[in-house]
Amino acid sequence: MNNSNKLNASRRAFLQRASVLSAAGVATPFALNLAAMAQASAADLSGSDDYKAIVCVFLYGGNDYANTLVPYDVANYNAYQQLRPSLAYQRESLNSTILTPLATPLDRNGVAHQYALAPELAPLLPIFNAGKMGVLLNVGTLIQPTSKLQYQNKSLALPPKLFSHNDQQSVWQSSSPEGASSGWGGRMGDLFVSGNSNATFTCVNVSGNAVYLAGKQAVQYQVTPNGSVPFSGLKSPLYGSSACSDALRNLVTQPRVHLFENEYNRVTARSIDADGTLTAALAGGPVINTVFPSNNSLGDQLKMVARMISTAKSLGEKRQVFFVSLGGFDNHDGLVTDHPVLMKTVADALAAFYNATIELGVSKQVTSFTASDFGRTLSGNNDGSDHGWGSMHFMLGGAVNGQRYYGTAPLVASNGDDDVGQGRLLPTTSVDQYAATLGKWLGISDSNLLELLPNLKNFNASSRYLGFV
Repeated sequence: MNNSNKLNASRRAFLQRASVLSAAGVATPFALNLAAMAQASAADLSGSDDYKAIVCVFLYGGNDYANTLVPYDVANYNAYQQLRPSLAYQRESLNSTILTPLATPLDRNGVAHQYALAPELAPLLPIFNAGKMGVLLNVGTLIQPTSKLQYQNKSLALPPKLFSHNDQQSVWQSSSPEGASSGWGGRMGDLFVSGNSNATFTCVNVSGNAVYLAGKQAVQYQVTPNGSVPFSGLKSPLYGSSACSDALRNLVTQPRVHLFENEYNRVTARSIDADGTLTAALAGGPVINTVFPSNNSLGDQLKMVARMISTAKSLGEKRQVFFVSLGGFDNHDGLVTDHPVLMKTVADALAAFYNATIELGVSKQVTSFTASDFGRTLSGNNDGSDHGWGSMHFMLGGAVNGQRYYGTAPLVASNGDDDVGQGRLLPTTSVDQYAATLGKWLGISDSNLLELLPNLKNFNASSRYLGFV
């Protein structure tokens, strides 16, 4: 290898390592991959003027699946209530949130199940009944389809570090444990940056840094619920002097000889330009009249997503990937008091966001979906539930084939055929299938999906796409 090639290889390696350590600061709204140099096989959007976006709503801490989507038919409700007597909803409290799907979900034995939403999720019921919300049953991290016997015998590869918060958050978002350098949302973004006029706004995070949006080429652009993060000293005159601000701008944006300094200044210049572009676009964008809930951090984030979507056409965006989140779901205790509050926060925010997409005329172009570290145990521990594995999730949007369940209804049991103990569900649908279905809807080819979702190849081609969009 000649010296020039060695230098280039060292530079790439340096930038790739720097990307893993990147973080958002007050001065730059990017939690960037400084290495965003790799060329991706771009999705073909030539001649296309359509717009699509996916919005990941991540529930940090591991959402309790059994008090989110509650067994309602008598036999399964009784089993649910017996396994968590101090945590279960009273059956009569579920009467107003019973789900009436177009097809009844069946378990592995062909037995019909009936579910109700947690009462606090009532704002989502009209969306489900309108056919614009689907429910995904027992989805979680998997390397390949896995039976309980295979799990017990450890005869197949299992997701690394099961039941660990940080690692399972990362596996959900990237297919790798903590320390991963890219996520599947960012890898999808890699395929779309060349088709967007403003590549910076391809992957947008409204809640902080997340590996989900880290790509090889796509940057992870961070905004707050109030908009982009300005560079201190440039938004208004530094020390009251525009000359001082100009000097500062030159200092932090001019090219440098030192590799890291130059890369830092290049990223800073891009963030300053992006701040100006986005601020102007938001100021000139349409007023959103949909009322979002007050004192609701998730609602605030989703309102910003809606505002950014409203500017997509003016900014020349064709595909966008967004990330928002809500914490507090690690309910080892206080489940009965804390979880209903979280459910109301989620429902109010998601319903308002869906209504905003209708107002903006883009409901068929925007699909939001929930995700979490893992589900929790069905068996309670007096005041809460422990770390689990599989869980239930929701998909919303005008393109969703809703009022349907996807996947197989799990048996309501502890140490039954569908769980590995304490009602800790063994997933029957993988995150890779979940992601592939969303990616296919965005227009990503089968071959590209197999590249960006490393475990997808282990699932039969006929079952890789779940059909909810």
